[in-house]
Amino acid sequence: MYLKKHDFLSKLKTRDGQFGYLSLPLFESSGFPAVDRLPISLRVLLEDLLRNFDGHRITEDGIVALAQHGAGHYLKTEIGFMPGRVLLQDFTGVPAIVDLAAMRSAVARRGGDPSRVNPQVPVDLVIDHSVQVDRFGTADSLAFNAEREFERNAERYEFLKWGQRAFRNLRVVPPATGIVHQVNLEYLARVVQTQLIDGSHIAYPDSLVGTDSHTTMINGLGVLGWGVGGIEAEAVMLGQPLYMLIPEVVGFRLEGSLREGVTATDLVLSITEKLRAKGVVGKFVEFLGSGLDSLGVADRATIANMAPEYGATVGFFPVDNETLSYLRATGRDEGLVELVEVYNKEQGMFRSADSSEAAYSETVTLDMSTVESSIAGPKRPQDRVSLRAAKSAFLTSLTKPTSERGFALHDADLRAVANVRLNGIDATLRHGSVVIAAITSCTNTSNPSVMIAAGLLAKKAVEKGLHVPGHVKTSLAPGSKVVVAYLEKAGLLHYLECLGFSVVGFGCTTCIGNSGPLPKSIADAVSNNNLVAAAVLSGNRNFEGRINPLVRAAYLASPPLVVAYALAGRIDIDLESEPLGAGENGEQLYLRDVWPSQTEIRQTVSAALDRAMFSVQYADVFAGNRRWAEIAVPAGELYEWKPD
Repeated sequence: MYLKKHDFLSKLKTRDGQFGYLSLPLFESSGFPAVDRLPISLRVLLEDLLRNFDGHRITEDGIVALAQHGAGHYLKTEIGFMPGRVLLQDFTGVPAIVDLAAMRSAVARRGGDPSRVNPQVPVDLVIDHSVQVDRFGTADSLAFNAEREFERNAERYEFLKWGQRAFRNLRVVPPATGIVHQVNLEYLARVVQTQLIDGSHIAYPDSLVGTDSHTTMINGLGVLGWGVGGIEAEAVMLGQPLYMLIPEVVGFRLEGSLREGVTATDLVLSITEKLRAKGVVGKFVEFLGSGLDSLGVADRATIANMAPEYGATVGFFPVDNETLSYLRATGRDEGLVELVEVYNKEQGMFRSADSSEAAYSETVTLDMSTVESSIAGPKRPQDRVSLRAAKSAFLTSLTKPTSERGFALHDADLRAVANVRLNGIDATLRHGSVVIAAITSCTNTSNPSVMIAAGLLAKKAVEKGLHVPGHVKTSLAPGSKVVVAYLEKAGLLHYLECLGFSVVGFGCTTCIGNSGPLPKSIADAVSNNNLVAAAVLSGNRNFEGRINPLVRAAYLASPPLVVAYALAGRIDIDLESEPLGAGENGEQLYLRDVWPSQTEIRQTVSAALDRAMFSVQYADVFAGNRRWAEIAVPAGELYEWKPD
C-alpha cells in the first residue's frame, strides 16, 4: 500500500482556536488495528513518522513496521525520528554553535548569504555546566562563584551572546539561571507543540534530543526525549532525522505507595538497581500502573532523569491528570493546558486509571511500599544500599578487592587517621569522613518534596543545637531560582544556611565534578594518609574521582539524607541506631529526632509553592543578570574570530 498522510489529518478545537493534527485513530482505522495497543512512547514516534513522511528520509516501511509492534511483531527496522527541538548545555552545546558560526564564515568566503545558516528546528541552550564551588558556607558564596564563572568563561559567554542575537531558532538561557533539565521541565517544555504549516496551525507531541545524557528527565512530563552525541544533535539542528532501530518497550508497573519516611530518591535508587539487573540498554521503559496516581510530575521527573543510570534510552511517563496539574502549577497558560488534554485524549495517549495495558515486550513490577530509605555507592549509581546497611557496606568496601564496590586497602591503611586544624578548630579525619556534602543536580533539586524535607530537617537540627563539623564542605546548588523562592517563603533557607548549605550557584556543580577544591589542610590530610574520604550528594553520578579527585567514595542520597550525613560528618554511621551528635544540652540526637513527617512536608510544600513564583522567575529568563548584560558583543551575521 502507499500511505498518504493527508488522509489522516483531523481537527480539534480549544479556546485558542482550531488545530490540525495527524490522527492516530484515523490511521488505525485505515488497516492498522494494533495501534491502540502500542505503548504511548511508540505512539509518539508513530505520529512523528506520519507527520514527517516523505517517502525518502521517512519511509512507509518504517511506519508499517512500527504500527505492527502493537500486535507483538517486533521487527528490527530502522526509522528516522524528527525531534521537534534540540536542547543544549554549554559544555556540549558550544561546539555545535561554533560549527554553525564556522558554516556561516565558509558560506561568506564563497560569496553566499551567511544569514541562511540557522538551526532548522528550535534550539535552546542553557548555560549551567560552568559554575564551580570555589566559595561555600558564606553569605557571598553565590556572588563570588558567579563572578569567578564569568572570569573563567568570558570568551565562551561572549560567543554565546553573539549567537543568541545572530541565529534564528536559537535561544540562550544565560548563566546563574538554573540547571538545563530543570529549566526545561519548569519552563521550556510545552508537552504539545504547534507549528504553522501551509496556513494551518498543526498540533503535535513535544519531543526533543539533547547533548546531555539526563535530557531524559523531561519524560517525567510526558515529553519524549533523550541524550545524543554532538554530531547527532547537529544533524537534527540542520533538519536531518535521527536514525534508530524501533526500540523494544519494557513496561514498568508501579503499585502501592511509598511508606512514611521514604522519598522519591529512595524509589529511583530501587528502580535503578532493579532495571540494571534486568538489562534495558537500548530499550524504552514506560511506566504504568496504579502507583502512578500517587506520584506527581516532580517524582516522575526524578525517576526519568536517571534513565542513563538504569541503562534505558528513556523512562517514559504518559500524559495524565498529574501532567495537567503540573503545567498549571508552574504557570503555563491555560490554553496550553487545554490543548495538552484535548490533543492527548483525541490521540488515545492520555493515561487514566482505566486505561488498557499496552503490548510491551516484557513487564516488570515494583510494589512501592517495599522501598526503603537508601543511598547508592561508593562508586556506581546502581549499587543501592539500604540505610540500615550503609555502615557495614562501607566498612566491607575498604577490605574488598578493588572492583566497582571496593578499595582493597592494606591493613596499615585501615587504621590511618589524620589530625587537622581548620578555622581554629581541631578535627580528626579517617576513612569514611565526609568531606563533601552537596545538595546538587537536576535529579533532586527539581523536586519540592525532597528539597522542603531537607529544609525541615535542617530547621529541626538547628533548633536542637546540632551543627556540621568543620571538615565538611557543604553546598546548595538549586536547579532553578524557584527553589530559592519557596525555601525562603517557607522560612527554611535560613536554617540550611546555618548548617553551611548556602546557595553557591545555579548549575550542576558537584554532580559533574565542579565541586571545587577542598580546603588545603583537608586535601593534604586525605592525600598524605591515603584516606578513603567520602562525599554525599543528591546527584545521579558518583564514579570514583568524578566528584573530586581526592574523594574516592561517593554516595547518592536524597537531599535530607545529605544534610543528615553532613551533621554526622562520616559515612560509617548507622543512622537508625547511632546518634547524629549532641544537642545544645548535651543530649544525644538521632535521625528520627529531626526527620520531618510526610504530613509536615506536604503542608509546607502546599503553603510555600505557588504558580506566581514560576511566572516571576521565568518572566525574563533570556535576559540574564547584570554581568551578562555587560558583555559587549559586535552585531552582525558573522562571528569575529580572534586570531589568538
